[in-house]
Amino acid sequence: MDDNKLWEIRLFVYRHFVETTRPPVVNETATHFNLSHEEAASAYKKLHRHHALFLQPGTHKILMANPFSGVATSFQVHANDKTYFANCAWDSLGIPAALHADAEIEATCAQSGEPIHLRVAGTQVQGKDTLVHFLVPFREWYNDLTVT
Repeated sequence: MDDNKLWEIRLFVYRHFVETTRPPVVNETATHFNLSHEEAASAYKKLHRHHALFLQPGTHKILMANPFSGVATSFQVHANDKTYFANCAWDSLGIPAALHADAEIEATCAQSGEPIHLRVAGTQVQGKDTLVHFLVPFREWYNDLTVT
């Protein structure tokens, strides 16, 4: 598969997330591009190796296509009358930016368990003063992105 097709598939994955709030399964991608299941699965693996999306270990299921999460998380982003899941606090701010939309963000503080509510309006974050702390330095994020 050539690189152009690979990046078209990546774009399809993102558009699918935006439209449906979930990642496409391999068969949906195969059907959309008139590929075999194996060709679509191979494209997912290549995109995973390029860090363009991340697969659930040992599967062809999309775990994340940053900032979107393919699984439910404690970071919910309500935008455009839909609810998306973000991978982390950082990505919860990335979803409204990717959508170019206002959003309500609901999360839970990992340290205290307290609820966090933020609003993004016109590219500005509104809400109480909230500090985001990353336990892992950025240079080490891709060592194990799902833990980061």
